Amino acid sequence: MKIKCLAIDDEPLALKQISSYIQNTPFLETVALCQSAFEAMEYLANNDIDLMFVDINMPDINGMDFVKSLTNPPQVIFTTAYSEYAIEGFQVDAIDYILKPISYTVFLKSATKAKSWFELHKKQGETLQATPECLFVKSEYKLVKILLSEITYIESANEYIQIHLQNDPPVTTLIRLKSMEEQLPSHKFMRVHRSFIVNLEKVKVIDRNRIVFDQKVFIPIGEQYKENFQAFIDKTYLV
Repeated sequence: MKIKCLAIDDEPLALKQISSYIQNTPFLETVALCQSAFEAMEYLANNDIDLMFVDINMPDINGMDFVKSLTNPPQVIFTTAYSEYAIEGFQVDAIDYILKPISYTVFLKSATKAKSWFELHKKQGETLQATPECLFVKSEYKLVKILLSEITYIESANEYIQIHLQNDPPVTTLIRLKSMEEQLPSHKFMRVHRSFIVNLEKVKVIDRNRIVFDQKVFIPIGEQYKENFQAFIDKTYLV
């Protein structure tokens, strides 16, 4: 995968240097070089790119304001001689902020950070595309279609499991809980006890180390599963 790059700098020598660095980096590809934000805007209106190298101190519109003006900006690495914009740069989710004069070693480190970002998001996208929306299970000599979005939790009963659904009666099938766990997307379902898997999207209330469904079902969080479940909570916990 080549990362398509656009570089913006009003200084011709600086622009030439960034262009040279991009050409010398195997996973990067130069698709446009612009000497102003206006040139870049015109290019972006008709073309898709992955990554922009943006100088901040430019006439008319500086690089920071240019990036803020974009509705769906590509990923950004700021290149500038001024360190005072660093915090603001990361507030607009820039991948990196590198100070001039820029050596190729510094450039490559920043570009590699961008490469890691794209690889991670590509992998996440593939995972989401591969995620099934339903499963078929055998229950009472019939094949029953289960929508993953309808599952609230799954309960083990020895060799059997009961799949509890939001709008339908539970479905019982002959399968071990571990085997069921391996079939479910891990970003949506989590085992929280040796006998229970929960749909994380359905978790609304946690009371004294128990997950509460409809104020009448209390699922305990097992000791060996607490750390993973707490990590899930910490992602969205507001103090």
